[in-house]
Amino acid sequence: MRLEDIRPQAGSTRRRRRLGRGVSAGQGASCGKGMRGQKARKGGSTRPGFEGGQTPLYRRLPKLKHFPRYRRRLEYTLVNLRALADLPAGSEVSLESLMERGIVTTNDGPLKILGDGEVSVPLTIRAAAITASAKVKVEAAGGRVEILGS
Repeated sequence: MRLEDIRPQAGSTRRRRRLGRGVSAGQGASCGKGMRGQKARKGGSTRPGFEGGQTPLYRRLPKLKHFPRYRRRLEYTLVNLRALADLPAGSEVSLESLMERGIVTTNDGPLKILGDGEVSVPLTIRAAAITASAKVKVEAAGGRVEILGS
């Protein structure tokens, strides 16, 4: 077998539709585009937001002055309770202590504790944010939670 002998499998390709080649060809005369008008022309699509010459909505609305164009969301360093389960009783949990222990490797922002997992020993947690479920689990184990101002 040679490279030039390779053909697609039977039925895997369809012939392209030949537009404007007579009425009997199925798409003759106006090529399925109807009778005249902008949409029948070459390149006959309009840009997004075009309303046929009427002043478009994005120009009718007033500009919003004095608003920031981009408001950055506060990114947190997220840690689940599952990662804190192996800590000894009475440990202090903060971003610095977690980085020293290697539980957290990158500082992506203030520490936030999430409630996935269980904790069985009392811990003192100092974090910028903590979910309600995590707070309940830590306090049920006899620990304390301090919310730091971020």
